Amino acid sequence: MENPMSRACTQSCDNLVVGIVEDSFLYFAYGSNLLQERIRLKNPSAVFCFIAILQDFKLIFGHHQGKATSYWHGGVATIVQSPGDEVWGVVWKMNTSHLNSLDKQEGVEDGFYVPIEVSVRTQEGKVLTCRSYQMTDYICDLPSPQYKKVICMGAKQNGLPAAYQKKLEAIETNNYAGPVSIFEEIEAAITEKETTTQ
Repeated sequence: MENPMSRACTQSCDNLVVGIVEDSFLYFAYGSNLLQERIRLKNPSAVFCFIAILQDFKLIFGHHQGKATSYWHGGVATIVQSPGDEVWGVVWKMNTSHLNSLDKQEGVEDGFYVPIEVSVRTQEGKVLTCRSYQMTDYICDLPSPQYKKVICMGAKQNGLPAAYQKKLEAIETNNYAGPVSIFEEIEAAITEKETTTQ
């Protein structure tokens, strides 16, 4: 099922690919930023373009240098090269004025993640070069149920393939049951959006 936003964005995304739109960039999200309400908390310019696949990578969860943070109360997503595997995600078009806020959200200044360039393929077969992020020096750890829920909600919201959604739903969590402030912010944003669209 086509995301209704994708057709509207295709023209501007095509322009971006050929370099006409210089104040924007493409970002491939595969973790919590799959969810529109999550990415727009700090990056309101994000516009859905496509769902896309990253070949020869796999999705894993962990902590930078094994140091757990109180942000999500569990491991967070990263991608690692893995021949034959694949990661589905969302390509967002973003204004370059939000590049710093995206880097900050991903912990680039603190060395948690590094920006990387990836080539992804859309369902229509278009190959796009996108910015993405990869955790450095990670130690694997299970995600919190709240973090997993945000990823699964984003996958469903954007219509990622059903088989991949099932794979995400099967991810084991650490069963953390306490409060997660960022999760509460996201829930509030969803509630506000539902209220304003009724």
